[in-house]
Amino acid sequence: MNRSIRAIHKYFSLIVSIQLLLWTVSGIFFAFNKIELIRGEGYMLVKDKISFFKSPEFEIQSSDIVTVMKRLDKTVFIVKDGEDAKYLNFRGQEIEKLSYEQSREIVKAMTRLTPTNVYEINQKVAGSEYRGRALPLYRITSYDENNKEINVYLNPYSGKIEAIRTLSWRIWDFLWGLHIIDWSERDNINNIFLQIFSLLALVSSITGIILFFRTVRSP
Repeated sequence: MNRSIRAIHKYFSLIVSIQLLLWTVSGIFFAFNKIELIRGEGYMLVKDKISFFKSPEFEIQSSDIVTVMKRLDKTVFIVKDGEDAKYLNFRGQEIEKLSYEQSREIVKAMTRLTPTNVYEINQKVAGSEYRGRALPLYRITSYDENNKEINVYLNPYSGKIEAIRTLSWRIWDFLWGLHIIDWSERDNINNIFLQIFSLLALVSSITGIILFFRTVRSP
């Protein structure tokens, strides 16, 4: 019986040892790095929230969710009905997208970064830096005071900075993919590989505990 348990423990431990190492390494990285800094929040400047604005001159349905934002010197009303969103001025007219120059002005005003090139993104890419964000987006290549390249993702209608992506974030994202064993999209924590390795790690732990106590009891 002991021989069977030892064999199970030996081979299961061999299989899961590499993944256990990856879990440990990634866990240490997560534990010693503040998520706020990973997300680039340290580059954001504190701005006063809108305290007053001109009342909208259009009808708002009871089912609508309305958010008010400041876009440069304009007030934008974001009206959401389910998954659909409209970006309106106070008259209820749909607003145009920001120009590339205006998007750079927003990055200058709202962050400690120096923006340079602007690129419009209209297609979803699995595992991308901007996954989970509504499209279109502007990607503004920017630089910090140490001349490190940083990507800022901006909503071209509201002017909201949706994400800031640094080298630290990319390392975090890579390790997160290894941690949840989802190397492509790095979002699916219910994938079959994670389930299998979790069960194997459990079996390896249980057989190891059994072997320990049986060895202690042996004469």
